[in-house]
Amino acid sequence: MDRILAQLPRFLSADNLVLLAEAAGMTLALTAVGCGIGFGLAFLLVYLRQSPGRWALPLRLLCIAYVEVFRRIPFLVVTYLVLFFIQAVASNASLFTIAVVAICIHATAYTAEIVRGGLESVPRQQIEAAQAMNIGRLRTTVLIVLPQAWPVIVPPAIAYAVSFIKDTSLVSQIGVFELTFRAKELNNQGFSGILAYGAIALVYFVISFPLSLLGQHLEKRLATSRAERRARRLRRA
Repeated sequence: MDRILAQLPRFLSADNLVLLAEAAGMTLALTAVGCGIGFGLAFLLVYLRQSPGRWALPLRLLCIAYVEVFRRIPFLVVTYLVLFFIQAVASNASLFTIAVVAICIHATAYTAEIVRGGLESVPRQQIEAAQAMNIGRLRTTVLIVLPQAWPVIVPPAIAYAVSFIKDTSLVSQIGVFELTFRAKELNNQGFSGILAYGAIALVYFVISFPLSLLGQHLEKRLATSRAERRARRLRRA
């Protein structure tokens, strides 16, 4: 404790605080860009997976295989695979790009199941009614299915993104300058490990907790709006 108290003023210097702020920004950027792109790709993956007809069977099997394979490979292993593959074809690629690609692969596989569950929660009768009215599959998905599926999709998707903020620490293994990497640097500079890693633990909490509250707020709000729509339908019936 005496060592921590003695190092605290030097640890809280402007240079170190700037480094930690930049590392926190990198962590948020990795999560936002990687999970955002992955979430968008997950919609495409699920849309292709639900393609009807025998001609689409190989496509459906390929989509299912992607989800099943990458949901069972640790994120750190995916990161190293992406690192070695990209360096083999593009040796000048930045570590940020490599990390984002790895996050996209992982996020797409995990959020695809969230999206699929949300889309399948919409009653099948509504889709059949749209088909009877000769409304195309894409328009049916965008105009009828998605608005009703959002309350089911959004809360777990946000929960996944918040939990993945912590998993971004794994990309420090390939040298990305995020929070965990900065903690290693500070520890190597002679600062106490308790001080260095305790500081980034606090930063992770400060980043994650407000986002968790936002997810809970959206979940309650979307659940309320969904209940109100159901009540209006019952009154009309």
